[in-house]
Amino acid sequence: MNGFFRLTLCALALTLLPACSMDSDQTASPQPAAALPVTNAPVEPPAPPPVVSTNAAPSSNAAPTPVPPTPSPSPSPEPRFIYSSVKVDGPYIAMTFDDGPNPKNTPKLLDLLAEKHIKATFFIVGENAARMPEIMKRIVAEGHEIGSHTWTHLNCSKSSDEKIRAELKRTDDEVLAETGIRPKLLRPPYGAMNLRQRHWIHEEFGYDIILWDVDPLDWKEPGVSVVAHRIITATHPGSIILSHDIHAPTITAMPEVFDTLLAKGYKFVTVSELIALEKTHPKIIQPEPAKVLDLTNAAPAVVAPVVVPTPPPPAQP
Repeated sequence: MNGFFRLTLCALALTLLPACSMDSDQTASPQPAAALPVTNAPVEPPAPPPVVSTNAAPSSNAAPTPVPPTPSPSPSPEPRFIYSSVKVDGPYIAMTFDDGPNPKNTPKLLDLLAEKHIKATFFIVGENAARMPEIMKRIVAEGHEIGSHTWTHLNCSKSSDEKIRAELKRTDDEVLAETGIRPKLLRPPYGAMNLRQRHWIHEEFGYDIILWDVDPLDWKEPGVSVVAHRIITATHPGSIILSHDIHAPTITAMPEVFDTLLAKGYKFVTVSELIALEKTHPKIIQPEPAKVLDLTNAAPAVVAPVVVPTPPPPAQP
């Protein structure tokens, strides 16, 4: 009896085991998500972008607006004050005479210049001018120009600054006392003056330093025809012609020089007039700095609103 009962229980247990296994699998399976209810509410459009006012005070943390750098101006050319010739438009030349005045030759030369209606420039030696004030007055009265040639015909390249300064000041004072005019031009004797001397003399006395580009070497007295030929063949527009009114052959050569150059169409002017006729340098046009717009009082910008269309309601089932 007991054995039969055991066998019955075992058979019953084997029958119930698959059912228990199926219940366990159904419990572990996940449940599906609940479906959201469908409504007919309209979709709200997104907010429009904010409008930034240009009148608002700038934030202290805002990065500064970069300003384009202002172009630096080109350096201007150094003013010219040393001349051996001048670039001119036209047949203009300057005749110059050194080392006078001379009591015999200079009056003869002045007569010839007046006859030909020619203006010249005289670079006078101060000690000669002091002995002939009447000739000095006549030179100025007849429209000619006077420049300084130092007091004693000084070789400036071999002299101290103090010696040069003393001679120039004494010559200026003498010319001013005799004519009422202070010289504005200086021709260093022999052309001997270094660049440093030229600069400090120009800065202190205001002289233009005048050299030459035509030299007949008349001081060697090579002959009247030689002097005339050298001047005539070497002269060109803008020339500054060197000669000396203390040498008689030079004065004798001048009628041929003047007549020939006038026949060629040349026009005689003083050195200062020739410099005034110099071709000007082309004007340097500086670029304008970039302009920075000031929007402090500008009207605020108008931003159009963003319109988002409302989607149609879903169809009814």
